[in-house]
Amino acid sequence: MSEGKDIPLVGGKSFTAVAINCAAKAGEWIKTKLGNHTSLSIKYSAQDLVTEVDKGAETMIRNLVGTHFPHHSFLGEEGVEPGPEASAKALQSVQDAEYLWIVDPVDGTTNFVHGFPFFSVSIALAYRGEVIVGVVYDPMRDELFVAEKGKGAYVRGRRMAVSGEAALRDSLLASGFPADPHYAQPLNMKQLQAIAPQVRNVRSVGSAALHMAYVASGRVSGFWEVGLNAWDLAAGALLVKESGGKVTDMQGNDYHLGVRHVAATNGRIHDELLQALQQAETAGT
Repeated sequence: MSEGKDIPLVGGKSFTAVAINCAAKAGEWIKTKLGNHTSLSIKYSAQDLVTEVDKGAETMIRNLVGTHFPHHSFLGEEGVEPGPEASAKALQSVQDAEYLWIVDPVDGTTNFVHGFPFFSVSIALAYRGEVIVGVVYDPMRDELFVAEKGKGAYVRGRRMAVSGEAALRDSLLASGFPADPHYAQPLNMKQLQAIAPQVRNVRSVGSAALHMAYVASGRVSGFWEVGLNAWDLAAGALLVKESGGKVTDMQGNDYHLGVRHVAATNGRIHDELLQALQQAETAGT
């Protein structure tokens, strides 16, 4: 990782070190709760779940961040009402903050609830709307993915790079099944049906942040999903970009915190993936 002198600092404390510490502490606590959560609530849909572990992990992270940076703003998934409109409104209320921490305490709650060991802690820090630190931690594999703007991205302390595939037909992609049953899920399924025959295969393992981290580390060639939020994408987007990849919306516009329909790739297959997604969206209309 970067030498200490290169890490962004404020008041003598490293942003990245605090993000790593928060992710590691929350992740280790979450791991101890696997199979032991006591409450389960449905939020926006039957696929959108929350437990006391999500809420507890977010509170832990918020308190740790607040200890070091009490004047920074904070956007966490569990502090926002369910649904896309509430998410957009919550982001709008803090998007002008100088420093904004963007947190998904358990990305992959459905997996966590079922004991499927694929979930992560996602923590990003944006400075005036641009993500400058991104951390995704997988506590079950003890894999820490870290990126700093302009400094590269790392996993287990080793520099990451995106994969080398140059065509969809040679690519392993990832996607998800959105919680919104009215718009996002039907569209994502339409795209999946169109893209699956064009690629080597598609994986869907239920954590957008880890999917993005896997793009960054070259484990998958690309990822797309409809209807995500800032806390799903912010850290992962920086990981991908700092690993040499590309992140846009589905029209090819550069990633920003308001993007909900995302495409993230190694860069080489990006235009081909966007074209396939756009063709799937317009097919039959």
